[in-house]
Amino acid sequence: MRGADIFRFARAAATGYPLRTGLSVLAMAIGVAAVVVLTALGDGARTYVVSQFSSLGSNLVIVLPGRSATGGFSPANAVTRTPRDLTIDDAVAVLRTPAVQRAAPLLVGTSEINFSGRLREVLVAGTTLSYFQIRGLKALQGTLLPDDDWNRALPVAVIGVKIRDEVFAGQEAVGQFIRLGGRRVRVVGVLAPSGQGVGFNADELVLVPVALSQAMFNSNTLFRILIEAKSRDHIEMAKRDVAALLKTRHSGEEDVTVITQDAVLATFDKLLVALTAAVAGIAAISLAVAGILVMNVMLVAVTQRTGEIGLLKALGARAATIRQAFLAEAAVLSIMGAVLGYGLGEFGAFAIRTFYPIFPAYPPAWAVIAAVVTSLTTGILFGLMPASRASKMNPVEALMKH
Repeated sequence: MRGADIFRFARAAATGYPLRTGLSVLAMAIGVAAVVVLTALGDGARTYVVSQFSSLGSNLVIVLPGRSATGGFSPANAVTRTPRDLTIDDAVAVLRTPAVQRAAPLLVGTSEINFSGRLREVLVAGTTLSYFQIRGLKALQGTLLPDDDWNRALPVAVIGVKIRDEVFAGQEAVGQFIRLGGRRVRVVGVLAPSGQGVGFNADELVLVPVALSQAMFNSNTLFRILIEAKSRDHIEMAKRDVAALLKTRHSGEEDVTVITQDAVLATFDKLLVALTAAVAGIAAISLAVAGILVMNVMLVAVTQRTGEIGLLKALGARAATIRQAFLAEAAVLSIMGAVLGYGLGEFGAFAIRTFYPIFPAYPPAWAVIAAVVTSLTTGILFGLMPASRASKMNPVEALMKH
């Protein structure tokens, strides 16, 4: 038999039993689609987290109160405890280190905003003008926080665009006075829309001078100090110098944790890459199940077509040719399943992107290639036994059984 004859044999065998073929193809397609969709979710999560951390600003160094365990940053030890406060004066001192371009103290809490009887629970961030510069936040209306003494509790606020829409209901917000945590505060600006960031949504945020937030929440301890290094080359220097400075200021105690944006990104990237590989492996198990189904189908096919096998061997077909014919049929089933599964997987990823536009659920190329190759390999491997059984049949006995 020529190659074309073997292919026609496999095609005729597949189309001769449409229900059996359809179920085998569907099983293989589900396995491939599962790999494509799950890896799209995993890789999309990784891309989303990286983009969100990148939106915090460039050349970023973060100071957290408290000393986390040694061995690098992990999400579990980001929340720390400290015997000493991280203060505004610490943030001012950080500015004196040569590798630091900007520093922004940050204190976060929740409060109630009240305007003309309209109430809403809001997240309040106490900070300075440098925070907007580090984060790249712009004013849609009015101005940002004044560049004033950080220890002055000026009664002013900048609100997110969603707060403006919900609380002011079409009225002009800039210049209006609101009640914020029992304090009378004037709105000096509205932030341009920026959407969800790491930790909170800036569109639903109220920003006030850091000293005012300390008075509102009765706390001297900062939540974080955000630092912008002068360049990427200065990030490690800034980290080292800031850690040494704060250790000196805190009587020689290492009671703060200094992390870099790159370290956080690298940690999350490793976690999510491992997660993507794990879910791909779990989904690939279904390909093995589909391969077993292909083997069962091929074994049934051998039983049903004993007469055909006997006739081919009686006409001089070699055992290798019979084996190739049945392997070709298994390959055809696997190829059809892989193509259908890839299409279903891409459709599933497209549906996720449609319903959740901010989530970049694109299947990685390596996962698609691995799923298709695994599908073909599994189908052919599990087709070996039926093909071998068919090639070893005695032509006389096969014709008699027929």
